Amino acid sequence: MAYGDRNTVERAINLLKQNRMVATRYDKRAATFDVTVQVASIRSWLRDLTRSKNRA
Repeated sequence: MAYGDRNTVERAINLLKQNRMVATRYDKRAATFDVTVQVASIRSWLRDLTRSKNRA
């Protein structure tokens, strides 16, 4: 990974960590945790999508 992409990756991880389930990792199984991260990613994406549509 290029050093220039580091900021983008760190910002994405921080967005995911805003979700309490991801930050504290309540789930012990890796598969369940992966799904939790996916749901948090989708929620973040949808939030950004609706914000961008409201601006236009």
